[in-house]
Amino acid sequence: MQMQHLYQPFEIELIKADVCPMSEHRHSFFEFIYFLDGDGAYYMNGAKFSYNAGNLFLITPMDTHYTRVNNTTTFLFIRFSNIYLRAQQAEAANAHLGDWTRKLEYILQQGNNMQGCLMRNPGDKPLVRAIMDAIVQEHEKQLSMHKELLQQLINTLITIVARNISFSITDKVASGHNLAMDIINYIHLNIYNPTRLRAENLASHFNISVNYISEYFKKHTGGNLQQYIINYKLSLVEARLQYSDMRLNEIAFEFGFTDESHLTKTFKKYRGVNPTAYRKDILQ
Repeated sequence: MQMQHLYQPFEIELIKADVCPMSEHRHSFFEFIYFLDGDGAYYMNGAKFSYNAGNLFLITPMDTHYTRVNNTTTFLFIRFSNIYLRAQQAEAANAHLGDWTRKLEYILQQGNNMQGCLMRNPGDKPLVRAIMDAIVQEHEKQLSMHKELLQQLINTLITIVARNISFSITDKVASGHNLAMDIINYIHLNIYNPTRLRAENLASHFNISVNYISEYFKKHTGGNLQQYIINYKLSLVEARLQYSDMRLNEIAFEFGFTDESHLTKTFKKYRGVNPTAYRKDILQ
């Protein structure tokens, strides 16, 4: 199977074709695929989805995918690497992007679990189309500062997609139980601060008895509260191991583990392998 690589922070490609421009393949970077027109079938990791104009898909590293075109299709590919992600993280502190890197992280951890097109809010589709048209225009004309503008357009797109992913997750929580969704959002926002995620602090924040909050969470989401927290945290640790060159002690510090040994023991307990071996297997 063909393996593609990206040797620059981000890349835009526009292709109009009657057949899929690529056979089944995978790559080492992230990719948005937007269909400006046409229709057909999109295959990802063995699953089949129909696509039409206005559909948007997210491909994460090592996903296998290809397309079967029914009617002539214009593909807009937006590719970005971990170099791009690190650059955004470095700039975010001074760019006032509204915690953009956390939104991106949320997408990478939740978006590939969604089925089919990422867009869930019909009202966002015209906005996304306008952004895509602007990306195409900047890419083709390449006027002064087009790269900087493209970067801002991509960041805006990611924020909109993050919102749509949150809609999808909200739909999974029982209707009328918004508090359960608030707890989930609070966990995502504070995953880097273990103190705030202790049962007594969660209970205090949401004005629920400390003896009841775990039961409440399970009743309305079907999952264990502490298990959800640790699984979400470890999914972010996995992303660090896969997409960054951070050392284990740096990852441990970022997520509030006591030290590297604490991270290693926790990761092995829940993932069945230590983080060093996990990273080695992923990079092979």
